[in-house]
Amino acid sequence: MEARAIQRTVRQSARKMRLVIDQIRGQAVPQAYAILRFSKKLAAKQIHKVLKSAVANAEQRAQRENVALDVDRLRVKYAVVNEGQTLKRFTPAAMGRATPIKKRTSHVEIHVEAQAPAPKAPPAKAGAKAEAIAPPARAGAAAAGKTKSKRPKAKKAGAKSKKKKASR
Repeated sequence: MEARAIQRTVRQSARKMRLVIDQIRGQAVPQAYAILRFSKKLAAKQIHKVLKSAVANAEQRAQRENVALDVDRLRVKYAVVNEGQTLKRFTPAAMGRATPIKKRTSHVEIHVEAQAPAPKAPPAKAGAKAEAIAPPARAGAAAAGKTKSKRPKAKKAGAKSKKKKASR
């Protein structure tokens, strides 16, 4: 079960809202609620509204399709903040000039989906376990019989070169 919610033209810059949305992406919905509830950022309040709307949309969709849905098993699948339209305003400045003010807006989109119960892995064979535990042998080292090649030694600082300068 998947549902989404979009809020457009939120009067806050996308850069500030992305700081909060990055914290809840991929989290379970109850944990995302907790993160947003205790966040000091003003953007958390707007994102909380969108998340709440996405969860309500999931509940409505489940009810319409007559499917059981546990809200606590939902997780944030996709959460993104895009830039919206910028409102351009001007304020007076010195010497009769005007300086621009950009009032930025953003669009918030959140998708939630129901987590599927973790599938149980089939029991592994005894022979496969032994192969998984044994470390792989290096093919090149055993065939050549060499270990590491030696690096040339670094010259000491202040040592004179052995080559003599050619005289003119």
